[in-house]
Amino acid sequence: MPRSKQPNPAAKSLPFSVHQAARNIHIVEMRPDSRSNFEQWILLRSDAHHDNPHSDHELQRKHLRECEERNAGWIDLGDAFCAMGGRADPRRVKHGITRPEHAMANDYFDSLVRHAADFLAPHAHRCICLGRGNHETSVLKQQETDLTERLAERMRTMTGAPVFTTGYGGFVLFRVMYKQTVYTLTMALYHGSGGGGMMTFDTLRVRRQASFQPDADVLACGHVHERWWLQTARYRLRTTNGLYRVSVEPQWHVRTGCYKQEHGDGYGGFAVERGMPPKPIGAMWMRLFIQHVEKVNNNSIWRLACDFHEAS
Repeated sequence: MPRSKQPNPAAKSLPFSVHQAARNIHIVEMRPDSRSNFEQWILLRSDAHHDNPHSDHELQRKHLRECEERNAGWIDLGDAFCAMGGRADPRRVKHGITRPEHAMANDYFDSLVRHAADFLAPHAHRCICLGRGNHETSVLKQQETDLTERLAERMRTMTGAPVFTTGYGGFVLFRVMYKQTVYTLTMALYHGSGGGGMMTFDTLRVRRQASFQPDADVLACGHVHERWWLQTARYRLRTTNGLYRVSVEPQWHVRTGCYKQEHGDGYGGFAVERGMPPKPIGAMWMRLFIQHVEKVNNNSIWRLACDFHEAS
């Protein structure tokens, strides 16, 4: 049975609030006391594969503790589970893809949810949303259970935190209200697809995504277990006090890394036998701040901006 609700006092002092505008659109609102000193950190994590024996639990704990220290929020972009040990899964083997506590459980999928919820619950109040990856959607299709929703439900029951879920793709809108002005930054979330590319590290997707998601200031993906950030630029037509102007604005493309280190010393295993390269382990930090851009007819132009840092 889930533990009784254990409200976290820190939740009352969160510098942001989250609400769900649609099933895959979430709005994060912040009201700072200062524009020039405003700073908000967000952890972008993906591909934890929490039930896999190669998943680095200590690194995950480190990053979640850092969320507490920075008063930050976190977003999971999917594949929180590996979930390849189900009875009907053709990838099922006796060892190597699931931890012993799950392999011995009669209620395999319930066991995955229990352990992940226990692990994440102390930080549930900082969760902006949990996304779905291909491992979760495969279980939903083949086993008819939604692990992402089950995880969110259990975390809500244990803590009283809202814990929203989103889709394989979705949007998070960050809104900062300072006095009477609202600054916004739009992030498009997509778990990812394909293999990433041995030589291109999934960078070929950058221009493709930019072409059909032009309004996103940040496009964040997981899936390929790469970790990088890349900036492109766009022309935007803006108005200031009724005057039109052309603005060149950044668009950020991010790959969030993973927590599964399956290569070890290169002795063997699926990734080694397939000739797949080792992948960077960790996640990404996004730092939000309000940036002065330029002056137009003596009017200062500010925008909600961001930069990125490795979470290692």
